Amino acid sequence: MAYQFSQESEKRFQRLIPQFPSKRSLILPCLFLLQADKGFVDTEGMQYIADRIGEPVSLAHVHGVATFYTMYNKKPVGKFHIQICANISCYLAGSDSITEHVCSKLGIGKGETTKDKKYTVDEVQCLGACGFGPVAQINDKYYENLTPESIEKILSELEKEG
Repeated sequence: MAYQFSQESEKRFQRLIPQFPSKRSLILPCLFLLQADKGFVDTEGMQYIADRIGEPVSLAHVHGVATFYTMYNKKPVGKFHIQICANISCYLAGSDSITEHVCSKLGIGKGETTKDKKYTVDEVQCLGACGFGPVAQINDKYYENLTPESIEKILSELEKEG
């Protein structure tokens, strides 16, 4: 069976419709609904969104929006999605050493997920906290002014969470 919004996502979609007079404006929140349902956005789900919104929204347009933003996972990710900013401000503050430390600790490379599906590490461009670099976003939480020691403590806390 082809993808459809879950019951909860369908209810949220119905509440969104009157809030957005321009149908194209529904793309971003619909991508969040898709990601909440599946854990990531895929072509099947993007086509569903394009069909649900209707003209003037095409699959190509939904895909363009989804691939522009780093907040949408284009593939399944681990329970803890670690996104480390690699933009110039964070890089100059040492984000590369944070990425190396995390990847080494977890035994994976950038863009990979641990075998137990617990962690995914990605480098992203600009998390919007340039004055506080290096910065990482783990799921929906930001961590600023990172050092190898502070990221080690964060990883230990995540391990306790399970």
